[in-house]
Order: sequence, then structure tokens, then C-alpha cells
Amino acid sequence: MGRKIVFLLCLIVMVAKVASGQETVIRGEVTDSITGETLPYVSIQFKGTTTGTTTDLDGLYNFSTRTNATSIIVSYLGYREKEVTIRPGRTNTIAIELAPSSIELSEVIIKPKKERYSKKDNPAVIFVRNMIERRELNSPQNHDFFRYDHYERMILALDNYKPKPPRSDGKRRRFDFLIDYIDTLDIGKTILPVSEKEKLETVYYRKDPKNEKRLVHAAKSAGIDELFSRDGVQNILNEVFKEVDIFQNDISLFLFRFVSPLSRIGPDFYKYYLLDTLEVNGEKLVDLGFVPHNSESMGFTGHLFVTLDSTFFVRQAQLNVPKDINLNFVDRMTINQTFDRTPDGTRIILKNDILVDLKLTEKSGGMFARRTIVYQNNSFEPPEDQEIFQNSSPVITVEDAYKRSEEYWEEARPTEIEKRNPNSVEMLMAQFRSVPIFKVTEKVVSIFVNGYVQTHKDPLKSKFEIGPVNTFISPNNIEGWRFRVGGTTTTNFSKRLFIDGFAAYGTKDEKMKYDAIVEYSFHDKTEYRKEFPVHSIRAEMSYDINQLGQQYMYTNKDNIFLAWKRQEDTRATYLRKADLTYYREHYNGLGYGASIRNMEEFATEYSAFDRIEADGALSPVKSYTMSEMEFKFRYAPKETFYQTRNYRYPITLDYPVITLTHVTGLKGFLGSDYNYNRTDIGLQKRFWLTPFGYIDIIAKAGKVWNKVPYPLLILPNANLSYMIYPESYTNMNAMEFINDEYVSWDFTYYLNGTILNRLPLLKKLQLREIVTFRGLYGNLTDKNNPFIRGEGLYAFPEGSYVMGKDPYMEVGVGVENILKFIRIDYVWRLNYLDHPNIDKRGIRILLKVSF
Repeated sequence: MGRKIVFLLCLIVMVAKVASGQETVIRGEVTDSITGETLPYVSIQFKGTTTGTTTDLDGLYNFSTRTNATSIIVSYLGYREKEVTIRPGRTNTIAIELAPSSIELSEVIIKPKKERYSKKDNPAVIFVRNMIERRELNSPQNHDFFRYDHYERMILALDNYKPKPPRSDGKRRRFDFLIDYIDTLDIGKTILPVSEKEKLETVYYRKDPKNEKRLVHAAKSAGIDELFSRDGVQNILNEVFKEVDIFQNDISLFLFRFVSPLSRIGPDFYKYYLLDTLEVNGEKLVDLGFVPHNSESMGFTGHLFVTLDSTFFVRQAQLNVPKDINLNFVDRMTINQTFDRTPDGTRIILKNDILVDLKLTEKSGGMFARRTIVYQNNSFEPPEDQEIFQNSSPVITVEDAYKRSEEYWEEARPTEIEKRNPNSVEMLMAQFRSVPIFKVTEKVVSIFVNGYVQTHKDPLKSKFEIGPVNTFISPNNIEGWRFRVGGTTTTNFSKRLFIDGFAAYGTKDEKMKYDAIVEYSFHDKTEYRKEFPVHSIRAEMSYDINQLGQQYMYTNKDNIFLAWKRQEDTRATYLRKADLTYYREHYNGLGYGASIRNMEEFATEYSAFDRIEADGALSPVKSYTMSEMEFKFRYAPKETFYQTRNYRYPITLDYPVITLTHVTGLKGFLGSDYNYNRTDIGLQKRFWLTPFGYIDIIAKAGKVWNKVPYPLLILPNANLSYMIYPESYTNMNAMEFINDEYVSWDFTYYLNGTILNRLPLLKKLQLREIVTFRGLYGNLTDKNNPFIRGEGLYAFPEGSYVMGKDPYMEVGVGVENILKFIRIDYVWRLNYLDHPNIDKRGIRILLKVSF
């Protein structure tokens, strides 16, 4: 019996020891209770022990040990210590919020949405207002001259990349070499860079007259984005990851406008908190925290570290995007800036570091992007050679800038920019291309992106390219199936002389069409003949169908993706044209040119030329001839766009785009049948309503001054497809209205989720509202009205009308960002509803990738 008792006691002791030895796991995230920011290097210890861990750079912790402790102590400098209960022997997942130590819990409830916050007599708001009043006093641009060296490094990488373990049989996989290119950043991230850009330039600023020039000493780029236009990609990246100036009202990032914490409207948009004081290098600073009133709006959370003196000088800034913000693909973003001041008090930025974690979906693998800018060698002395301000280009690139050696970069690169892995992205791409499957995939993607097929296996040696591939085959009601083949020479053939063209054939009309262009540029081109700035003379000969009342601004008229239309597209003629054009663009946004052309337009059964005689009888006319001159003027200051081989797609419209054209023709000149004068003027501008989105406005007006047949009058641009296109009327038929004078408008208001982000059941979908209103007020004077003074005019085709006293109008409401890339509009036509065969309303769609 005694032995049994001893055994039982031993068993109880063993069970107790086993129970006490079970692992306790703690994991989760630590955040600032006010701003919601994650906190790195927070100390977490089991109460009554010295055992614990710290959070990583993302504020995450994960630790396991054998302990009987029932709580943990969480502590961090500048924050109130917190004790959290845990269950020993279990896995504890805990999200911990720490309150700043200088904020009494009686004043601030931990969740900001429930706190009692007031601007009135708030010392933090008073402090910020003083900062806003003084934000311009120490600007470096107050000096007559300002100069500094500007180093920039931009990387795009696979985030937290983990290579596959080696095979058990010792054989190498095709992509095992990737392990040689893994890099560890100074912030502790392990990445696989797939794109890298570096640039070193000197920036020169002059106050009066105001001017800024950038002299590029060295630049290089390599990576997967080589498939795209080099300059175009750089323009996009410059806007997406724009240099942040917190001393302005708005901050441009991801092609949106964010409210700066030092904006004039900041006290109405943000909550501010005086969190703590600290001493850095003998200087006392205050930690000013801020968070938007609405966490879904376009603002930041973060901290400003400000001197406690009368200057309110910002020494350091940290900005983060709120977790709930309506921003695609951005999982996390942090902007870190450091500033110094000169003896006279001028503010000098030393470093601007933007770090972005990108994800296609929450469960997908992530990408990491970082743009680091280092500013050095600041000076307020005038440059030794002030002739640099006389250069017309805002960016001046030295001749060998893209040919610098690695030794040059190692010496020129700032000391704080450390490349931990000597293997470059150039080497990575070379190894990628040694793998056949990657080489084939890259070729296919290149054709899809650029639309052209290279005729040499080495892109640097391809002198002629075939395309665009989306026009090889397409159907329409006039030609039936249209087969087209064409192509263009490249800068490998000549940097100044370009030959472009196509031949096409229709199975229904059985006619051959063609277009041939020869263009000479007066300066060298790097990629495309149409790249900015254009200064060229061009000769063109063409014969093709002319789709009346339809204009294609950003695509080809025979694009296969436009084949599906809401009604038959038969309003067309045949047009033979010879054109000689001179055009020139300047870096200040000014463009102008002149064209002389001769054209003959042929009637079809769908668009007949029936001339009205004196007795009212109709006489069929086969064709008419026009010889004319066209003068163009365009002013688009600070315009940014993405350039492809044939089109420019605007990136921003922050500055007005003004256009003016005049066409004149003299009867009898080169066989011209009519005197002809037409004038058009246009204005396009984006108006930001930060933080409530923006409005794009396009306004145009024009007039035909002479008596001419209807093909030479004003035919509004009708959109017959189901896609959304700018400057077109969604529910108007082609040639439904014919005018000789007009005023048109196109208003599109992008609300960026201003309403939907505040609806509890919808805000998680991150939808964005759009409202459109477009219209046309047109008039047909008596001299061009075939129903009043018809002699010599062509009778209007059936289905064409003279506009009444009311303008044509249509309004639409839409939602974009559906599944992050779909926009759907529902559009109503407001008047002229009695016309037959019209669409009074309809759904239109657009595929668009945006942040």
C-alpha cells in the first residue's frame, strides 16, 4: 500500500512538471493607440521573469517558452507601460495598443473613434497653427539661388523572398540562381530586387525670374520594366512616388492628392496630439502626433518632431497611410524625412525615404518598393555658369550619363546608400534571359505591351517592327473582315528618319487601303518618333475608310477590342489624302505647326453625296476635292504623360492644356471645290478638391465660317462602343447632329469614395463614386442648312438632324475600383428622346488599373 502511495505522489509531481513545462506562445502586433501606427522594438516580458522578446520593424512579435506566468508587461519609451493577461501553456494571439505617456487615459479613450477630441483651446492645435504660419519663413527658395546634389535610388523587389530548398538529389533547378541575388536592407527586410534605377543630378534653382534646371550626371536602370518605355516608366514613377513636401497644402502620391499635416485645412482634417518631449543632440524636440478624423480619407498618420523654440522647426517627419485608406495595392507605406538648418535658419532636407509594401490581394505575395533620395552639397551661391538657366530643357543630360562604369557609381553613391549584395539587377536579367522559358515569356509580354513584333532577336538590333498587332484583323459593317499588316522603322534604323505605314484589305468591299508616312526629325530620338519634344517634318499618303462622327484619340479605329458595338457602324466614306506637316514642341509646353493637304472624299451607299440643285432636285456626286492648310497651337505647361509608339496617355492634368486650330481652304487651289474656314479652341484642366476627390473638365468651341457640304461641317464625336472614352458622347448616334458652330463640355467628378467609404456595409469594398455630365450646344446657320437654303449643299443622310434650341445632354453615375480595376457607368440621355433608334440609357465599362 505504501508503495502505491509513493507511486501516486510521484505521478502527481510528474504531471505537474509536465503541465508547467508546456509551451506558452505569444504573438500579435503592437500599435500606437492614437495613430494606429505599428511600433518597432517594443519590449515584451513575462511578468516576474527576465524572459521576453521585442517587436520587429513591422510591430509584430512571436515568441514561445515554458513558463507559468499569467501576464506579460509591454513597455516602450514615450508610452505608458501595459500589463496584458495571458493563458499559460496555450497560444495567445493579442493585438496590443499602447497609449502615449503624455496623454492621460481620462482624456483619451484608447480607440480614437470614440475619444472626446476638441479643437477649441487644444494646445496641440494651437501649436500646429503656429507651425503653419511659419512654414514658408525658412524655405530654401527664399534665397536668390539654391543648388544641391540629388541622388536617387528606386528599387522594386519581391518582399520577404524565400528560395526553395535545394533538391534532395543535388540537381539544380532552372531558377536556383535567384538565391545569389537576395538582398538584406538596412531596415531588416529580405528582398529579391527585380528592378533598380539610380540617378545622380545637380539641381539649380533661381528665384527671379523663377527657373529650375536639373543636370543629370549619371543614370542607369535595369529590370523587368525594360519592356516598357524607359522615359514613360520614369515619368509614372516620378508621379506615383513623388518627392513629398510636407510644407505644402497637398501632397501628391500614387496619382492622388493627400492633405498635408501642415495644410491650411489641417486643423479641420486632422486630430493633433502633443505626445512627448525628447532631447536630440542637446536640442529639445516635441513629438507631434496626428491622425485624420476619418481613417478612410486621403491623409496620413504619423509624427513630426519639432523644436521647442519660436521657429517651430521640423527636424524629422514620419508619415504613414492609414490602414483603412481607400488605396489599391498599398498594404503599408512609410515616408521618413530628416531636415537640418543652416546658420541663417534656412530649412535643408537631408533625406527623403519612401517605403511601400504592395500586394495585389491580401493573400497574395507582396512586392516592396523604395525610393530613397539623398540631398548633398547645398549652396546658396549662384552657379559658376549661369548659362544653364538659358537651356530650354528643364532636364539636361550629359552625353555619357547612361554609360557610367560601376567604379564611377561606387565613388559617386552617398555613403549611407549601401549595396549589401554586389550582384546587380543587370546580372539577374542576363541570367533570366539564359532560361528559354523566360526568354519566350518576355518576348510574348513585350509584344502584348508594346503592340509590335521585333524582326531581330536582339532588341537593340531590330531596325523594323511589325504592328500594331491589335489591328491585324478586325470586323466592321463597311469592309466586313478587315485584314491589315504594317510596321515602322526604329531608332536602330535611324534616330532621325522614320518610315511607317500599313496595307489593309476588306473582304466585303474588296478594296485595298494603305497609309505611308515618312518623317524626319530635326533632333535625335531615343525610342519613338513621336516622343517629346517633337520637331519634325512629315509627309503622308493614305487611302482608307473615314468613319464620320467618330474620333479615336487613344487607340486605332481598327482595334480588334472595339469590334463589339452597340449599333451598326455604317456612317463612313472613303478618303484619299496627301499631307505635309511641320510641327515643333518646346520644353515649356508650347507646340505649334502647320499642314498643307489635298484630299478627295468618296461617297458610299451609307453616306451619299446628293447635291441639292436650284429646283430642289438631288444630283448624286461621286466625290469632292479639298485643298487646305491647317495651323495648330497647343500649350500644355508641365505636362506629364506616358509615351508609347503612337500615343501619349496623360498621367496628370494639374495644369491647363489649351489648344487652338484653324483650317483654311481656297476654292480652285490645287483643285479645291470650296472655300473653307474652320476654327476650334479647347481647354482641359483637373481641379483638385482635396480631400473630396477631383474634377476633370474639358471645354471646347468651334465654328465653320463658310457654306460647305455636310462632311466638312462639325460632326460630334459619338461613342458606339460599350467602353468609356473621354470627349465622346455615350448615347449619341454617329452623325445624329450636324452643326457649323458649337460649344461642348465634359465634366467628370471623381469622388474617390467620399460617400461610399462612410457606409458601414460598403466601405470594405473600397468603391469610388463617379459623376459625369457632358453636353453639346450646337447650331446650324441658314447658309449650311439644306432644309432652308439647300442649293449646292448635300442632303443630310437619313437619321441626321439639326439641333434645336436645347443642348444635347447626358448624365451618368458610376462606380470604379470594382475588384480594383473595373469601372461601370450608368448613363442617361436627357433630351432629344424622340429620335428613332437611339439608346436612352445604357451601361458602359472601362478596365483601369490605378492606386
